[in-house]
Amino acid sequence: MSYNILIADDSSTMRKIIFRTVKMAELPVRFTLFAENGSEAWEMLQRERIDLLFLDLNMPEMDGFALLEKMKGDESLRELPVIVVSAEGCAQKVDKLRDEKNVVFIKKPFAPRMIKSAFEELLRV
Repeated sequence: MSYNILIADDSSTMRKIIFRTVKMAELPVRFTLFAENGSEAWEMLQRERIDLLFLDLNMPEMDGFALLEKMKGDESLRELPVIVVSAEGCAQKVDKLRDEKNVVFIKKPFAPRMIKSAFEELLRV
């Protein structure tokens, strides 16, 4: 089985790094979409069938925390697996994310094996 992923990060460099890391890890991906902020990601999540979301927390327009809250209110998205890839350092905010069953937090900078491990954990590949 192959998966559809969405990478939401305001940094084009980080979007490319995550994309390349996924390819290097030879993860089973059918197609990849990219969003520059939470609002754009939300629109894509409404239109496309996404199996996994890579999400930055600190973005303009709608940050990752707001997008996660919005997703919780949508029955079709509340269980969507999310890999948060962020430099966010606030322990209280990060701890709240770690309590979510469908969210894995990876701190920037990261090693490619961390992405592969989170992908496999969430999608049970």
